[in-house]
Formats: sequence, C-alpha cells, structure tokens
Amino acid sequence: MKRLLLVLIGCTLIIGCKDKQNKKPLIGSDIEYSEKDLTLKPALQKQTELQDSEIKIIPIEHATAILEWKDITIYIDPVGGDEAFSGQKQPDLILITDIHGDHFSLETLEALNTSKSKIIVPKAVADKFPDNFLPQLDVLKNGESKERYGITVEAIPMYNLREEALKFHTKGRGNGYVLNIGEQRLYFSGDTEDIPEMRALQNIDKAFVCMNLPYTMTPESAADAILEFKPKQIYPYHYRGNPDVSDVNEFKAMVNDGNPDLEVIQLDWYPKEDY
Repeated sequence: MKRLLLVLIGCTLIIGCKDKQNKKPLIGSDIEYSEKDLTLKPALQKQTELQDSEIKIIPIEHATAILEWKDITIYIDPVGGDEAFSGQKQPDLILITDIHGDHFSLETLEALNTSKSKIIVPKAVADKFPDNFLPQLDVLKNGESKERYGITVEAIPMYNLREEALKFHTKGRGNGYVLNIGEQRLYFSGDTEDIPEMRALQNIDKAFVCMNLPYTMTPESAADAILEFKPKQIYPYHYRGNPDVSDVNEFKAMVNDGNPDLEVIQLDWYPKEDY
C-alpha cells in the first residue's frame, strides 16, 4: 500500500511538470499562454501590418481617382459633379493638379461635402477659389512638400516639351504629385510629357501616367520614361485625347518588352465608354 501511494505521488509530479513546461508566461504579466498562442502572434501582427499598408484605388474617370488608406480618403482631381462620387466616402484630402476642366471643377467641390477637407493645389488653381475655401488650401510650388494626415505630398513639375504643345501646360503652373503613404510612394503625373523631373523619380511603387495627344505625350514617350525611372507598378490613365484614344495595350507591350519585371495594371478609367 505504501509503495502504491509513492507511485501515485510520483505520477502526479511528472504530469504537473510537463503541464508547466507547455506554458510560458507573458513578460510583465501573470497570464500564461500556450506555445500555440505565442506562435500565432507574429502571423496576426503581419496581417495587421499588411492591412495598414493596403491602399485601395478607385478609378472614377479620366484623371479623377480616389485613394483609401486606413481611415483616410483622398480625392485626386475631383470633377464630374457630386453624382460622380455617389456612394463614396467623403474626402479628407484633395489634390488638384491644374486649372483645366478635367482636373479642376469648383462646381464639383461646392457640391461635395468638403468642409473638413484639406486641399493641396498649385497657385494657379488657388487663384480660382472663392474666399470661403482659402482656410482649407495648401498651396505648393514645384519642389515643395506638405504633410497632412500622416501623408507627405511632394509637388512634382508637369509641363510640355514639344514646341507645338507648349501652350497647353507651361512649366511651373501645375503640379504632379508624389504621395508618401505608409511605406509606399505613389506618383500622379498630371498633364505632362516625359520631362527630366519624371525620369529622375526614385523608389516609386505605383505610377499613374498620362498619355493623350495633343495635350500630353504619346504611349511611346510614356513607356520610355517608365523604363528609365522603373516604378514597380504602372497605371496608365488620362489616355483619352482629341480625337484619338491612346492605345494602352501598346503601351503595356512596350514597357514589358523593355523590362518584364515592371507590372502594368489597366483599370477602367472610362466606364461610360467602350475603351
């Protein structure tokens, strides 16, 4: 009987030790977590970081787009009236590149709820706003930057190079933009040709590049510039010209022939049209 009692006590001690070994205390806490719980934590942290880095891109039409990141909503060149933004979140930040009607529409801005929005513009656009908008404006010259909502916006030159097109976009009037969002850098070209300032861009993750004659540049010029500054992903946009529409499939082929590692992503920028 005494021997049986000793055996039972020994088994109890062994089981207790094994159970203790299978649990590890969280530093600074009395709560114990199993090894399985602890191995899940890095995966959950990685998933959270991925969600924080995700940027949702919503093409509206031509040059107009919406970006959503975390709880921040950004409008790029909002035109088309408030109906173009039906069902969309209200903007926290608005970027306007130039004075032309496919980039700047005071009527659209007045129709939208922009009372809490900050609006980044070049001076030529700022001059077209009534006084009630002035407290919301951040005016940037080419080469300047501004941080809003944890996003640093850099103003990039945009202008024409061809002699016959100089009248459309003069140097210094409009802004392209680089947005530093989390760990990513997004470039919106605005109306431009393949200027040296575009070719000199570095570490661009997503590039939204125009191509429409006679106002901006050809797909060939756009592809040549892309192959020089090598953004990871390229979104051709603003490709409806007068009278022709640029061939974005041709653009994609030229980019991929020159560098198959670059990804060209085609979104529907003209939902009312067949192209």
